[in-house]
Amino acid sequence: MRIIFFLLLCIGLSVAISSFTTNKIDIVKTNAGLIAGTVNNTGDVHIYKGIPFAAPPVGNLRWKAPQPVAPWTGVKQCTTFGASAMQSSPAPFGPWTEEYLIPKEPISEDCLYLNVWTKAQSTKEKLPVIVWIYGGGFNSGGSGCAVYDGEAMAKKGIVFVSINYRVGVFGFFAHPELTKESANGASGNYGLMDQIAALQWVQQNIAQFGGDADNVTIAGQSAGSMSVNCLVASPLAKGLFTKAIAESGASFVPGPFRSSTSLKQAEAVGEKIAQTFKANSIAALRNITAADLLTNAQGSGPIVDGYVLPATIAAIFAANKENKVALLTGWNEDEGLIFGPLKNAEEFKQQATADYGTEANTFLQFYPATTDAEAAATQIKVSRDMIFGVQNYTWANVQSNKNNAPVYVYRFTRKLPATGEYIKYGAFHTGEVAYAYDNLKYVHRAWLPVDEQLATIMSSYWANFAATGNPNGKGLPEWKAFDTKTNEVMILGEKCASAALPDKAALDFMYHHLKGK
Repeated sequence: MRIIFFLLLCIGLSVAISSFTTNKIDIVKTNAGLIAGTVNNTGDVHIYKGIPFAAPPVGNLRWKAPQPVAPWTGVKQCTTFGASAMQSSPAPFGPWTEEYLIPKEPISEDCLYLNVWTKAQSTKEKLPVIVWIYGGGFNSGGSGCAVYDGEAMAKKGIVFVSINYRVGVFGFFAHPELTKESANGASGNYGLMDQIAALQWVQQNIAQFGGDADNVTIAGQSAGSMSVNCLVASPLAKGLFTKAIAESGASFVPGPFRSSTSLKQAEAVGEKIAQTFKANSIAALRNITAADLLTNAQGSGPIVDGYVLPATIAAIFAANKENKVALLTGWNEDEGLIFGPLKNAEEFKQQATADYGTEANTFLQFYPATTDAEAAATQIKVSRDMIFGVQNYTWANVQSNKNNAPVYVYRFTRKLPATGEYIKYGAFHTGEVAYAYDNLKYVHRAWLPVDEQLATIMSSYWANFAATGNPNGKGLPEWKAFDTKTNEVMILGEKCASAALPDKAALDFMYHHLKGK
């Protein structure tokens, strides 16, 4: 009888490990060990938070490529987010209230964790997968942010994965000694390598959550979108995903935040940082506390290191060496980033003459400044187009002209409901995220029915694209694929409809001006 009981126990454990149940806690087998998660309040979405996908990058692993996780015994409880990457404690600023920020604690160098939401009931379902990459200027951010919650997308049949990666000096620090130490003759892109390691984890493990490793979409916003652009360009990410969603960020032409720093340039910055700490070796720098590094050093963002990024993104695409994937991309109406006081009309026109020379009059036709009020609004538009619009527009043009994978372009125009000082921010940078992933409930605004409808439409587009490479579906306004003849984009606002890109001529002007720099 004891033998029979033991066999039955083994069978029961096997079933629990290999498939999902309706129990409060479910056990899943990953390549490093067993994990347990929870379910949502309605019992139809399984949630696993804080799953380690790489070894803690601390001590001698600081500024090294992510290393494999040490296997564990027993069942690891994965019910809370892992620590966010090392960064300053978040505080609201500009339009970004606390809902758009990570929790204040925990924040740590030990940050390489990811999270999974799935409604699958067995490992055989092969649901499409979205892997979310957060923004934050490559110096902040984390997957624990409220608007990145994956439950709503899981309810739409997506296995939603959000990941952490190193930021700032911990994620993007190059130095000649680190380059020499590396078997690949490169240093600096540790944050991007973390993202690649997370995607490799997805390939190895996502089937255990009911996901399809052959149907993975990478998605990100701001620096997360720039990361998506880097991953599409990187040979190290080949075969790890089939589609890309890039919200407000890419790196095709010179401009603020473009990823074009060379390895030599980044190494020189690293040497200056070492001098600041009077550290004569990488070993000495690795002994400096994380808090001291955070206070006295900054990272550069992605680097053209010859390994993760063999060349600039524009050069990789020009050589037809990028990963060929379907693309959904766009930007927001009011997401210009202005740091410092705005110029009055006369100051703005003087600056235009200094910056654009003989082209200043043409520039002012596209970006007028006849009054101080108009000049203020124009400066937001210039910033929007220079930082985001021209980059994502160029990516759409390049991909459309290649005709090797479809591209769908949007313009998010909905001015978020607001009161007081927040009214002026309109359709601000990051404002679309809660709509795209159907997470309005996590943002404290006086939402109207039009907002709920827009969130339903956008999240359906995003889910459809992840599933099939085409955002269209039953009951949704038709979203036409972008091409350089019609230049049609989807306007996502109080009404959703395909329309010709409203400021194509201004973006073309900006592209040719920046490309010549």
